[in-house]
Amino acid sequence: MKRKAHILILLLTTFLFSQMCHAQVDFNQKPTDDLGDVEDKFQESFFEALKQNGIENYQRAVDALLICEKLDNSKTVVYYELGKNYIALKNFGAAEDALKKAVSKEPENEWYLDELYEVYNLQGNTDKAIKTVEQLVKYHPDYRQDLAELYIKTKKYKDALKILDDLDKEFGINPDRDVLRNEIYNITGRDEERIENLEGRVKANPKDEEIYLRLIYRYSETGNTRKAFEAAKNLLEVHPESKLVHLALYKFYLDHDEIQSAIESMKTALTASEINPESKAKVFHDFVNFVGKHPEYEKDLVEITTLVGDEKNSKTLVELGQYYLQLNDKPTALQHLEKALQQEPNNFAIIKDVLLIQLDLDMDEKAATKSGEALELFPAQPILYLINGVANNKLNQPKKAIEKLEAGLDYIIEDLKMESDFYIQLSMAYKLSNNISKSQAFSKKAEAITRQQQ
Repeated sequence: MKRKAHILILLLTTFLFSQMCHAQVDFNQKPTDDLGDVEDKFQESFFEALKQNGIENYQRAVDALLICEKLDNSKTVVYYELGKNYIALKNFGAAEDALKKAVSKEPENEWYLDELYEVYNLQGNTDKAIKTVEQLVKYHPDYRQDLAELYIKTKKYKDALKILDDLDKEFGINPDRDVLRNEIYNITGRDEERIENLEGRVKANPKDEEIYLRLIYRYSETGNTRKAFEAAKNLLEVHPESKLVHLALYKFYLDHDEIQSAIESMKTALTASEINPESKAKVFHDFVNFVGKHPEYEKDLVEITTLVGDEKNSKTLVELGQYYLQLNDKPTALQHLEKALQQEPNNFAIIKDVLLIQLDLDMDEKAATKSGEALELFPAQPILYLINGVANNKLNQPKKAIEKLEAGLDYIIEDLKMESDFYIQLSMAYKLSNNISKSQAFSKKAEAITRQQQ
């Protein structure tokens, strides 16, 4: 990360100004030669360059600085400013030359080296960037992290890890460095080293919940469920109020047939404010699936559904809806799906499920109205035309059914079953309209598809 701030510019400007003031003559005294004129021209050109840079006219700034160079090539700041303006002009070769001149005259100047490092970064010249940063690391630890990043680019992973380890020991754990560390582990597949590092952190900070959770995750990821379970239980011992640990614990309890403990962990996770809705939805999904296989625990599902209350998001409500559909309890399923639809009114999958249940429950008026509204949102979905046609047929409104069914036929793509359903409903609608010939024609089309599929 490059250390650039306005205060640095201010310091540099102060330094520059003091340098020039030091070289100035007494303007109250008439010069005895042309040195005063030279100094005046130098200052005039230099401040003209600063002005042009300020208004982003970089080429004019360069022109003014080149005049300064001709007048006095001993001022390193001229080359520094030239480098910055060349960078702005994307003339990286010229920028590198100018900045190397500045560095050659003042090899210990951090800001000159930093700008040269920027040139190499922009050019993608990692080798030269490394050499420059290796000079910069003595000034600030941020450059050491830059060096670690460059080592990763050049596959010097061991060197990069050494730097990250040293920085962690010196300044403590840092999320940005952890990102780099995990990048190395992911590239090299050094899962054992990653886990060893986390184990060391847990020993050093046994009450740090986040480190424990990361260790549990890594154990699980590498298939070491025994250690993951042990770590989760250890975390619960040192952090009995932890809620996040239950996101892992309930799975381990289920794997070990500790059903009651698993249920309690799921309840804790689902009612914890610290846990985000997406994670809760995953827990609830697992809970519903578990109860589906073990219906004797349905009372626990009912209890947790009550506990969650208004906190249920649409995913949770859909899970409940699907669960009750499996139990063939369609009224209860519909209740949950309609609540989910209130949260996501434009969710096509939920709309479709609601409409199909409404048809099954003979709520034909609602199905006709709702499918008509849905078609305004999804005019190319043939299932909505079919549902509307079925509902209107059941309501003895064949004209409305025919209108929607014939319109929907155009949107069927390679779905013979649906096409057959359309023909059956059209046959029924024309029969209700006393148009027997058309009714029979559509009936024959449906029969032809049935034979084709056999």
